[in-house]
Amino acid sequence: MTLVLAGTALAKAETIRMGAEGAYPPFNYVAEDGQLKGFDIDIGNAICAELKATCEWSVNEWSGIIPALLASKFDIIASSMAITEARMEKVSFSDPYYFNAMRFVASKELGLTDIKPDLAKGLVIGTQSGSIAVDMLKQFFPDNEVKLYPTLGEAFLDMQNSRLDLLVESKIASADWLAQGEECCAFVGEEFLQDGTLGAGLAFRKDDDALRERVNAALAKIVSDGTYDTIRKKYFDFDIRQKPSNASALFGK
Repeated sequence: MTLVLAGTALAKAETIRMGAEGAYPPFNYVAEDGQLKGFDIDIGNAICAELKATCEWSVNEWSGIIPALLASKFDIIASSMAITEARMEKVSFSDPYYFNAMRFVASKELGLTDIKPDLAKGLVIGTQSGSIAVDMLKQFFPDNEVKLYPTLGEAFLDMQNSRLDLLVESKIASADWLAQGEECCAFVGEEFLQDGTLGAGLAFRKDDDALRERVNAALAKIVSDGTYDTIRKKYFDFDIRQKPSNASALFGK
């Protein structure tokens, strides 16, 4: 599925192929009209506009999005990908364009006011397969049953239907879901950033340094001229470029 969005009217403009998951609202999702939309998409399009290029977008399953980049199916992953040391062994990243803090969501029936490994004993925790939350759970919640889902939407559905006790993922994505009127669940505990995570960045093949440098320059420009904040305010009424506490500070023994 390929979607062409915003760029320039120049017939011979450069085309930059962007890959996104399309199942991670409000960052990237396929709307009812079939168009790929969200914060990541707007940021990508703004970068393309700054580079006087056309963004050509494609939707890809999260589990295969890095292999698809490496197979040259597109040029950049623009899909809220957390910058980690493990991923940097395979791809290179732009400068961080926001910090995607994680936070636990709990069933209200549990009556939890905080979340620690000892308070979560015996509880079933869900998250998206391939997310950085998986490593965090292995490290700090090794005795809990963890259910993994291909998409975050499927995890939300199981929370709604009481098949999970806890869910941990992006605070922003979870807040967007809760804001839709979900009465089953609520945030519990503080927000945090997985240790070793350097924020969310755009991912590139390692031999595409020239493109990465151009994108970094364009990203810095849209931050400095206010374009970034204009986009951010469409989705969030708080600063998403502020780095939260590390997971070890909250859950470490």
